[in-house]
Amino acid sequence: MSHDTEKPLDGQVAIVTGAAQGLGLGFVEALAAMGATVVIGDLQVDSATAAAEALSAKNMAVSAGRLDVTHTETVDEFFSQVKAIHGKVDILVNSAGLGQAVTPIVKLSDEEWDKVLNVNLTGTFKCGRAAARIMEQQESGCIVNISSINGQNPAPLVAAYNAAKAGVISLTRSLALELAAYGVRVNAVCPGPVYTDFNRQVMSQRCESMDISEDEMIERIRKAIPLGRWGEPEDIAWSVVTLCHPRSSWITGEIVRVSGGLEGVGVAPPKRDE
Repeated sequence: MSHDTEKPLDGQVAIVTGAAQGLGLGFVEALAAMGATVVIGDLQVDSATAAAEALSAKNMAVSAGRLDVTHTETVDEFFSQVKAIHGKVDILVNSAGLGQAVTPIVKLSDEEWDKVLNVNLTGTFKCGRAAARIMEQQESGCIVNISSINGQNPAPLVAAYNAAKAGVISLTRSLALELAAYGVRVNAVCPGPVYTDFNRQVMSQRCESMDISEDEMIERIRKAIPLGRWGEPEDIAWSVVTLCHPRSSWITGEIVRVSGGLEGVGVAPPKRDE
């Protein structure tokens, strides 16, 4: 077999945002295993550095730096620095995100709305813009934005999160069209339920609002998934890596749902007791 199949991303430089833990860290590991040199950009710089060191110890080319996706100057500086050190940026995976406090729209505060939109949507825009400027000049590159099945089928009580993730889908399509002439591909992945710390927090709030135990909730969601199991970080990471693979060179503007067949969890909540 040729070297190409073993390490198809050899020599490629990738940035993964929000990758100190959870799904993001899974993306880093998968890209690095395929031969890419990966830079983690995260606000939690200590965790990110520790994660990078652990992967470097396994002979993977991974480093980390502090990145606040909501801050334009910081974002632009981070991307310029990666380009200065490595000479280029081939791949960006926009996975920085945060969940929303489970709450009906009528009680949703401006602060919560702004915070969720700012990280999940505006952060994706700012990082995508910074990468696009570099990739246009190179006339090559690949961006994968992490949306959610919530972006396609809104769940109740997390309206800000739904709107942000739907915005990521729209942004992905816009960017794919604008960068096509430069040979840069842009796609999005919409994960279904994966049991990470991120999901655990939202779930405990949902259990409270529905007055059921966490185990019942886990089982209820599992039964709703056609393939009959929760997702693993590897399931999502594999789809991200597939979109970055040179052999996916004719795929752009696609929104890929990776959810075991689950389309959404949009059950209307009952009237509130107040």
